Amino acid sequence: MKLNNKYIKFFVGGISAVLLMWGCKKGLDYPNNSVISPEMVWGDANMIKAYLNGIYGRSMPEWPFNGASSDEAINAPKDFGNYLRGIISESGTTSNLDYNIIDRANFFLDELANVPTTVLPEQLNKQYVGEAKFWRAWSYWGMVNRVGGVPIILHKQDFNDVPGLFKPRNKTSECIAQIIKDLDSAILLLPGVYANAAADYGRITKVAAMAMKGRILLSYASPLFNPTNDPTRWQAAYDACKAAVDFGATQGHDLHPRFHTIWTDERNKEVVMVNQFFYPGHSNNFGFLRPGAENTNQPLLSLLLAFPKKDGSPMQFDKNQLNDPAYNSQFMTDFYTNRDDRFFSTIYCGGTPQPTPEEQAPGYIKGMSFWSVWRQDGVDKYTNIAQTIHPGYGGNMGCTGFFQRKGIDTTVNTVDRFKAQTDWVEMRYAELLMNYGECANELGKSTEALEVLKRIRKRAGITAGAGANYGLTASTTTDIREAYIKERFVEFAFENKRFNDLRRWKRYDILNNQMGRHGLYITVKSMSNLPLPYEKITSADARAKLTANYIDNLDGDATYKFNLDLNHWFYALPPSQISQSKNVLQQNKEWGGTFDPLQ
Repeated sequence: MKLNNKYIKFFVGGISAVLLMWGCKKGLDYPNNSVISPEMVWGDANMIKAYLNGIYGRSMPEWPFNGASSDEAINAPKDFGNYLRGIISESGTTSNLDYNIIDRANFFLDELANVPTTVLPEQLNKQYVGEAKFWRAWSYWGMVNRVGGVPIILHKQDFNDVPGLFKPRNKTSECIAQIIKDLDSAILLLPGVYANAAADYGRITKVAAMAMKGRILLSYASPLFNPTNDPTRWQAAYDACKAAVDFGATQGHDLHPRFHTIWTDERNKEVVMVNQFFYPGHSNNFGFLRPGAENTNQPLLSLLLAFPKKDGSPMQFDKNQLNDPAYNSQFMTDFYTNRDDRFFSTIYCGGTPQPTPEEQAPGYIKGMSFWSVWRQDGVDKYTNIAQTIHPGYGGNMGCTGFFQRKGIDTTVNTVDRFKAQTDWVEMRYAELLMNYGECANELGKSTEALEVLKRIRKRAGITAGAGANYGLTASTTTDIREAYIKERFVEFAFENKRFNDLRRWKRYDILNNQMGRHGLYITVKSMSNLPLPYEKITSADARAKLTANYIDNLDGDATYKFNLDLNHWFYALPPSQISQSKNVLQQNKEWGGTFDPLQ
């Protein structure tokens, strides 16, 4: 972890007004000179770099904590997004067009073209161009992915030319072509590994630009943008994704040996694109995820059951057999002791040590189990009894008994939860592999597609089994596609990919078919025989005191259910932005307009 890391991290500060430079960690470290005139910026190499750092600071994604935007998690009963419930409207859209980063990147690129080599060496100038074009492509894709084509603006605008500020939407295909052009330029200009790896760690590399190109072309080939299944799009995506995988390997990227330590062994070979967190200056607050706090990202039953068994076979669950004590006991045994390594690395379960360094009541011994379990008070009535087992433990214990474990900084106490320093890995080599494998499958390259899944599962600790198939039984394109849907759900849980995957696949039916948000309550059989703090859920003796109960609707109201609209796949432009553009911007067809996002 960072407390023992000899390298000091950087965080990119924003530029307020023209330029406001922050003090930060080694790598992007500059004195605070407050507000600086624009004339000074382009005559000083440090100021030029700081301006670019400001683009990074405004663009780099952070920890999302958005499991409740899909079937990964719930935050609280009835805290259910309207979009997921099918309650949508043109006026209620949040998909506004934001050119903040694009405007800054355009200004930076235009000014950079006039900077002499006496101020900035040619090679460094080219590198900065590559970085800026990456972020311009990133920002354009964020909008295009949501609404389709948007106005393409590639240079700074003259705000005195008011009529010239109103630009119509370009076709989606034109936007994709420009985005890929920017990324291709970045790929040519950026290094695979920076010469000063410690100082420049976190900057966009050639591998990250190639991976982003593959990610975008994969989406553009997917059913959302490609309903006619044009094979040329899949070929372009395959070529880009495979190139990213192959070149990434030559630059030292690979799967990290242990899934559990991807987020603790920082700067490892799986990291392709990263936002670094450190205290003080740019820390994170995982208090949202801790039991008894905000209880964000409490895993739903759909995610709990998604992780395979150790042999790679799917977890079996029949809610109708839970009343059979023998079935219930065997289910609990499989659930807690027969899962792949990603299960306990992703999900925190009651009956395991809480991922904090402080001592645990009532024994006040580090590493004791924390029991977030339930007492049944009647039909469909349950009470969490964590505070009974652990006297003095405060806070609302949530509505599932399970919590997010992935990425949590286990070095900070609960009182210091805002000092968390775990880096956010936006892209890792596993994604590059999975993107490539998915494209391979759509082109009939099933052997390549299955080999990727085997690599992912092998790293997850799944046994090879007969034929070294790691539990995989899929052989047809359709079956392998389904295998990828399930594997991505598990591998990238809580990594801000699930909903976008379902959308690009046009598979909202996977959510709608679940109807309500379901849970699994691990319930004590008797209040006179409670699990003890030193016991663990992986122990048969501890599990003998418990039983699993199915909760059909965690929201407690049948009207709260997944009901996504299958006629609206692209988002609407806000009517206010259309009117502000003097109606130059046209609304999408799905919302009564004339713009076709599929062109």
